[in-house]
Amino acid sequence: MTEHEQVVVVTGATGGIGRATAIAFAKRGAKVALLARGEEGLHGAVRDVEAAGGTALPIAVDVADYDQVEAAAARVEAELGPIDVWANVAFSSVFAPFLEIEPREFKRATEVTYLGYVYGTRAALDRMKPRDRGAIVQVGSALAYRGIPLQSAYCGAKHAIQGFHDSLRCELLHDKSNVHVTMVQMPAVNTPQFSWVLSKLPKHPQPVPPIYQPEVAADAVVFAADHPRRREYWIGGPTMGTLLANKFAPGLLDRYLARTGYTSQQTDLPDDDAANLWEPADGDDGHDYGAHGAFDDRATSRSYEAWTSKHRVLVGALATATAAATAALGLRAARKP
Repeated sequence: MTEHEQVVVVTGATGGIGRATAIAFAKRGAKVALLARGEEGLHGAVRDVEAAGGTALPIAVDVADYDQVEAAAARVEAELGPIDVWANVAFSSVFAPFLEIEPREFKRATEVTYLGYVYGTRAALDRMKPRDRGAIVQVGSALAYRGIPLQSAYCGAKHAIQGFHDSLRCELLHDKSNVHVTMVQMPAVNTPQFSWVLSKLPKHPQPVPPIYQPEVAADAVVFAADHPRRREYWIGGPTMGTLLANKFAPGLLDRYLARTGYTSQQTDLPDDDAANLWEPADGDDGHDYGAHGAFDDRATSRSYEAWTSKHRVLVGALATATAAATAALGLRAARKP
């Protein structure tokens, strides 16, 4: 199977990482099914995918509804062919202290962000498993391991996805299946989510710096789809630092986030009224948000840690060679009279 024959499904394909991922696969000539709710966003994503050289199939779907996800998967295979890659990206959330989130809001965010991944994975596996081939990529976050204030719904869902991913991966290994599932843990990314996620904060929400452009994340998703035997990838220095700090000093990190987590997630600007928890964000104003958020002037387009994660064998070999050379030089110096 060549890259140009790939059939790829991307959920949450109208904005942010999902939009950038769809474009990245399209640049390889893939057939890309775009699953999302927003009509204007789907139109925009189709234009981007076709301009990049791919084939686009837009499907309006709410990933929190399993029947809609299953019907979308059936349509993809009927119109584009057998699905090779399924990338789960879609999510929704609420920026607020936990006690300010209504139970129905928390439920909705969980159904979209967690169960949307479960439903997408089920629809993909039902088709991939009998063929004994395929890759499923779960787009995660450093917050899959480390919860932060003001994002309890999102962090809870990402933690759930991580546990689901681990369990499913063990089952596929037990079955000796050639269907593989991997997870990509992302840093803060410059996506439109900060302009459309339901927020109850006094100021406009922002990603915690440093911020990466969505193309960095998309490149990692494509690489993970090509190399899905790895259980997970860590993208960006903040992801690596956060996960290591949480492993060795979680209590200290609790106190640090309690002190800094509120201000670091808000700008100096007042918040607007856009929200996509119940309806797509482009529903009212007919606006296509695209892949990028409002932080282009502060976002970086490269991640050395992502390169390291992709080439860990080479990095390991270089580190071993460097250590051996250093030891040899030290031994040689010690033998000198």
